[in-house]
Amino acid sequence: MSTDYGIRNTDYGYSMKQKTTIIIATLAVLCFLLSGCGDKTEIAMVTDIGTVMDGSFNESCFSGIAEYAMENGRTFDYYQPKSTEEKEYLKTIKKAVSGGAKVIVCCGEIFGDVVYEAQYKYPKVGFILIDAEPHNADYSHTTIEDNTMAITFSDEEAGFLAGYAAVRDGYTSLGFLGGDTQEPVIRYGYGFVQGADYAAIELGTMINVKYCYGRTFEESEAMKDLAGSWYQEGTQVIFACAGAMGRSVMRAAEENGGSVIGVDVDQSGDSDTVITSALKELKNAAYLGLSCFYDDKYMFGDALLMNASNDGVGLPMDTSRFRNFSDGEYNAIYTQLVDGKLTPYAGTDFGNTFDLSLVNTTVTYLELKEN
Repeated sequence: MSTDYGIRNTDYGYSMKQKTTIIIATLAVLCFLLSGCGDKTEIAMVTDIGTVMDGSFNESCFSGIAEYAMENGRTFDYYQPKSTEEKEYLKTIKKAVSGGAKVIVCCGEIFGDVVYEAQYKYPKVGFILIDAEPHNADYSHTTIEDNTMAITFSDEEAGFLAGYAAVRDGYTSLGFLGGDTQEPVIRYGYGFVQGADYAAIELGTMINVKYCYGRTFEESEAMKDLAGSWYQEGTQVIFACAGAMGRSVMRAAEENGGSVIGVDVDQSGDSDTVITSALKELKNAAYLGLSCFYDDKYMFGDALLMNASNDGVGLPMDTSRFRNFSDGEYNAIYTQLVDGKLTPYAGTDFGNTFDLSLVNTTVTYLELKEN
């Protein structure tokens, strides 16, 4: 059982992250004191190779676990693998099961094939797989067993909110830089363009969007240079939907006076250039998944889509650096998504936006050659 539960002196530079860090650490300390080292831990999170306090996926998921566990008197813990090899992840899951885990939470596509195997190895253990579905190594087969719940997100709604907010805030020259033509990335980009166009129609203005997949999710000087050239050509804000590559876009923005929209988690602490982030509400997903497990709800053996209707996506308005876009405007557009009055197109067959019906938006699509 891991015992590193002390409150860590981590300054993320903004209040929401600081509050989250303190809450997680405090809840973990309480759990440790209540359960006692050596007692069985029934809710386990297996992290990726990063620490549980990573300011990203691990931290967000663990905060939802901690909140549910403390509200319902359940013991909880996290287990961190020593490498990124699949056998190491499976070994870590085995350790959690040996520690008494009744349900194990895993977050991210990296666990897709891991949970695919684990759900068969441990049929009496529940698995909550967040932001992925269980699949075999070559993606040719996807199966969600009766002991597994797969939680996915409406990326297009999150992207829609980001694009809408940017244009309502006054930006007219936008960019989308995705990591690659993976389905979630395409949905983010399509939603972003549609949201921007919807706001442009409301305002009676014309906007343009540069659109490109960088063919990498890693930090890259080439992507920094590309983003920098966009800013120099007049692009005001870039939606960086590309994992670690987003840091390259942030550096370009810092050097060229541009702005950035983050992705998946609140990235406002990563750079002052980040005006907002298209969020997957990972904390809410973990909490809801555990509620379904313990309440014996219908969602195990199936996939659950997190969207605006169940607080699954959004923008971090408390930490956003908007100049004009208000909470009232955000609540109004969010309500339209919740009520189903707005349903962004989520096709992923093409990825080049040519299949979108846009009115006040011109998209310039740039296709990079694969290395």
